[in-house]
Amino acid sequence: MKRATVRIAAAGDVHCSPERREEILESFAGLEGAADLVLLAGDLTTFGEPEDAEVLADACRALSQPVIAVLGNHDWHANRTDELAAVLEQAGIVLLDRAWTIAEAAGTRVGVVGTKGFMGGFPDSALPDFGEPLLRRVYAETSREVEAIADGLRAIAGCPLRVVLLHYSPTPTTLEGEPRGIYAFLGSDRLAAPISEHVPDLVLHGHGHAGTFEGFIGRVPVYNVSIPVMQRDFWVFELEIPGTDDAWASSGSFSS
Repeated sequence: MKRATVRIAAAGDVHCSPERREEILESFAGLEGAADLVLLAGDLTTFGEPEDAEVLADACRALSQPVIAVLGNHDWHANRTDELAAVLEQAGIVLLDRAWTIAEAAGTRVGVVGTKGFMGGFPDSALPDFGEPLLRRVYAETSREVEAIADGLRAIAGCPLRVVLLHYSPTPTTLEGEPRGIYAFLGSDRLAAPISEHVPDLVLHGHGHAGTFEGFIGRVPVYNVSIPVMQRDFWVFELEIPGTDDAWASSGSFSS
């Protein structure tokens, strides 16, 4: 008997802009019927301008699946995130910022914890909570992201399936291929602490354009779904609904 699954189409670093409008519209149109849920791992826009966000809004407006997204560093570039959020939410996109939501997909509840994440590095190059106030502010910003992940995972603990959606990486295992000198700017292993504790079914992030697709935090699968890494428009993951099997499975890629 075939096991029941939820199909999740994921991508990061979409970098929408008016110049890429037709390309983006065609890509997202191909999702209809190919997935039950769409997750976007930040860098939704090229420069964080509202007109960039309008392209993504138009691409998602006609989709029947829930679309859930987080912001990335590109989306903050123009410091107009309130305007971006308004544009995206008017199109029905659920934008998470240190927040969580529960989506109905394929007849089950999928809990999604979403936040941008932040930098700070990994054990061989980690930023400490010490020294100049500006650097300690960076450390504190990452701390707030860590707390949001922990709070969200506690809130969705009762969901049959649980996903963490980030932009910055919580593990160096998906950054292999990037220059070691920039690891501290690509994420922080501090983001991994609540993931290790609460063990969600899947973690997705973007940001590392030259990194590695598959990684892990303990036994939790982590995927870098940045489009430059995947070399595809989307990757569709199939998560088996508990009651048939507790395993997860990665099913394949999708390109329009």
